[in-house]
Amino acid sequence: MRRRLTLATLTLGMAAAQAAPSGVLTIRFLDVGQGDAVLVTAPTGQTLLYDGGRSESRMRELIRQYGVTRLDLAAASHGDADHITGLIPAIALFKPKLFLNNGVAATTQTYSRLLNVVGQAGTQGLLAREQVIHLGAVKLTVIPPPPGMPRDDQNANSVGLLIQYGTFRALLTGDSETPQTQAWLRQKPGSFWGPVDVYKSIHHGAANGDSAAWLAAVRPKNVVVSVGPNNYGHPTGTALGLYRKVGATVYRTDQQGTVTVTVQPGGRYAITTERGRGPATAPTSRPPDAPAPSPSAPPASYPNCAAVRAAGKAPLLRGQPGYRAGLDRDGDGVACE
Repeated sequence: MRRRLTLATLTLGMAAAQAAPSGVLTIRFLDVGQGDAVLVTAPTGQTLLYDGGRSESRMRELIRQYGVTRLDLAAASHGDADHITGLIPAIALFKPKLFLNNGVAATTQTYSRLLNVVGQAGTQGLLAREQVIHLGAVKLTVIPPPPGMPRDDQNANSVGLLIQYGTFRALLTGDSETPQTQAWLRQKPGSFWGPVDVYKSIHHGAANGDSAAWLAAVRPKNVVVSVGPNNYGHPTGTALGLYRKVGATVYRTDQQGTVTVTVQPGGRYAITTERGRGPATAPTSRPPDAPAPSPSAPPASYPNCAAVRAAGKAPLLRGQPGYRAGLDRDGDGVACE
């Protein structure tokens, strides 16, 4: 029996349904390339956009493609550009009531533009804390970053969402890394986390995201990896191996396009993909490291990852100007991910 949490509760109003089928919960893991964006439409039409990918034009295309006509709640798992850029046109167009975020400011022009759009739209900022938001009959449990996470690390301050409709459960946790998931496991029992029917892979399948201990609690039946062409090696063989070990079926947006989950009242669900219905194939090989800089070009030097991001150079690959082992916490050749 799952522990009931005493949480603040918010309810967003009802209106006409969108292009998503009425009477069912629709969750679309949108194909935004290397980034995250999840569009959730309640049976009665209320809509959540959790992250928006790294392209404003791509988000506009997807809004048209899926006939989106309203947005009640926008949420940023954290402040990295591959998660928040597409939120800018969505918020400007639909002026949602609420903008859920981690409260950790990012020092980028993209983040500043997002805050400006939120203000112009009259959208209310909502700091992530333990609370429940209702999209009609759909229950969204907000999972805030645990205390003690470094404030200069956006990934470690990712905001999670647990989506429930009938017996169906889906879990989204942004770009959380192992220290954050370990802290979450200390906060809440395994019965809170799993099992889940659909789980969004942490950090696009990075090696420092999902772990055996975390997945043992989450117990995902299906995993969606939101990923596109990249130099990071995402999804890593390490992450894909973990998903295989727990027996999860894996879907990938780079191979199958947008992944859509349709949930009937009571919790019965179906998963379809934009390009075919089968599970994902084997991981693509990791691209070679970037070539070493020309001897004539003096290498850049950055004191920390905050400086790298401020310069617009994140992530840094081994061999690129400014890369050094001290910035590469997991030693995988990719610094300041």
